[in-house]
Amino acid sequence: MTDLLTHAEYVALADALDPPRSPFIDGKYQRGHGPMMATVNPATGEEIAQISTANAEDVDLAVTKAREAFDQGHWSKLDPEARKDVLIRLCKLMTRNRRELAVMESVESGKPILDCETIDLPETLHCIKWHAEAIDKIYDQTAPTGDGAMAMILREPVGVVAAVLPWNFPLMMLAWKIGPALAAGCSVIVKPAEQTSLTALRVAELAHEAGVPRGVLQVLPGDGPSVGEPLGRHMDVDMVSFTGSTDTGRRFLHYAADSNLKKVVLECGGKNPAVVFDDAENLDHVAEHVVNAAFWNAGQNCSAASRLIVHKSVKPALMERIEARLREWKVGDPLDPGHHIGALIDAGHCAKVRGYLNDNGDGPYVAPVIFEVSKDDPKAREEIFGPVLSVIEVASNEEAVAVANDTAYGLAASVFSANGRNAIRAARDIRAGTVTVNCYGEGNIATPFGGYKQSGFGGRDNGVHAHDQYTEVKTIWIDLTDPRDGDNVT
Repeated sequence: MTDLLTHAEYVALADALDPPRSPFIDGKYQRGHGPMMATVNPATGEEIAQISTANAEDVDLAVTKAREAFDQGHWSKLDPEARKDVLIRLCKLMTRNRRELAVMESVESGKPILDCETIDLPETLHCIKWHAEAIDKIYDQTAPTGDGAMAMILREPVGVVAAVLPWNFPLMMLAWKIGPALAAGCSVIVKPAEQTSLTALRVAELAHEAGVPRGVLQVLPGDGPSVGEPLGRHMDVDMVSFTGSTDTGRRFLHYAADSNLKKVVLECGGKNPAVVFDDAENLDHVAEHVVNAAFWNAGQNCSAASRLIVHKSVKPALMERIEARLREWKVGDPLDPGHHIGALIDAGHCAKVRGYLNDNGDGPYVAPVIFEVSKDDPKAREEIFGPVLSVIEVASNEEAVAVANDTAYGLAASVFSANGRNAIRAARDIRAGTVTVNCYGEGNIATPFGGYKQSGFGGRDNGVHAHDQYTEVKTIWIDLTDPRDGDNVT
């Protein structure tokens, strides 16, 4: 586990930050043609830096440089082992600068430094390293044919990829996209969320230092209309990988339809259930996972288990344990390693979350709240994206599964049961991309992550499935018949 510093030491590191302030294009920082944009510490309201943003002109330049780099083949056709070595060097450089990246992430996003140091940075490094190590270990295929032919099935990099990031896990979502995309040989243009541009810019600089060629990894800070939409509509972008809201995800499908039918992969919202059956055992264990699932990162998590669907026979004992466990979670300054819940991302999001709570307060912090609701209550159906747990009582295990599926989303779910058959049956019946049994989680880097219904489209993050989505599949059919034998048609 990472050795944590004191609150005062983290504050000193934050005060000493010298953050990047402009787009990273063609291997260097360049002033963008968009307006200046303040990036703000959500916990204090203080300005961290003024960032020069990109616009459609910068998008055109970045796409041109990405295409040139791809066609030149300095990365796309580089020996797989050499690509791996470069990405491993990037991980080493990020490790050397891990404290800077963790503090930068915390002050810009409001995430607790505890999470940045012990979860986000380690997982980010592990993701990039995992995909780097997979580069020279994923084999292509030959298909069964008759004696007169050979068929080879190859993966080739898709080309120029636009990666559009959310603000809730800036570093981890960056790694989820650039890890497999760069491993596949693609050129990648990253559009970070407006609120959280700094770590993506810094990683691009470190990637260039590690040996990623010019034009292969570029970062364009700015807003959706100025950067996201031009990337989505660009005729020379081959693929968009987007993580964020379902409404914005729909726009990228329209952009693709209106332009070049580029590939689109969407990882969108969720209203994820934690289902507790009447035979669940060790309710202290269940309570620990439910609290973590609902309130980790202040509930600003697409896979947050914001619905607790619990059998009436175990509900009183479980709720007592959940409330006791929640008292251990402290809310406050994200740079204090003793705090589990930091600031919400900005004032607009705070107002949205408070609208569900009938809370007229102000300030960046919202304390965790638990509501007992019906399955049709808006708090049980809409993605609040805050520290809010909606508890729904059910009378049977069958009703619990039915309520779990009664949603437009299908990203993640958890089932708690001491009966293996019941748990596995429920995991099969719940329509979600990831279902955990007797725990909360998203699997690990080796398991695909993505959703059903309005939670996802087009592919999966993590595992070899992520490599596949950044590649095109090509068949090469070779006729092995001897033309001297006459007409042979295969």
